[in-house]
Amino acid sequence: MGELKWYVLRVISGQEKKVKTYLDNEIEREKLRDFIPQVLIPSEKVYEMRGGKKKLRERNFFPGYVLISADLTNSKAVDAVNKIPGVLGFLGGSSGSSKEPVPLRPSEVNRILGKVDEIESFDEKLDRPFIKGETVKVMDGPFSGFTGTVEEIFEEKKKLNVMVKIFGRNTPLELNYMQVEKLD
Repeated sequence: MGELKWYVLRVISGQEKKVKTYLDNEIEREKLRDFIPQVLIPSEKVYEMRGGKKKLRERNFFPGYVLISADLTNSKAVDAVNKIPGVLGFLGGSSGSSKEPVPLRPSEVNRILGKVDEIESFDEKLDRPFIKGETVKVMDGPFSGFTGTVEEIFEEKKKLNVMVKIFGRNTPLELNYMQVEKLD
């Protein structure tokens, strides 16, 4: 058995999850887990405020790509990967020629996997960050329905200082990210 290395698969953009599912099923069916132990879609969870509701979604770091840890000395493993619907081929290898797929350098793998681990250990991240001076609508709390301007942003506390006009006077409010929604 050869050495496990990380490779990048080019896939049809938007079908990364489907390709991963097909690939995992094929690996189990063909008993190739020793040759392809891991299939990974580097992604992060982000939330956005839509219609006053917090929507959590997953965003891919590299749309159109899936990472696999594999020993490609086994031709059965290479064939299994290449016959998956949605797979366009290995990055660095050209289909139809004898050119070998190029594995990622260890430094690249560590950077990508480190970022994935860092995101998982972190709280969820705001998809569209707030900008000083932008107009927001208060969605929660006693000032719900009011609009105001972002004066200060406290990224580490996930809070904002928003200037709201109440009874004709500017009033500063400290609100958390979940209490406001961007006005587009």
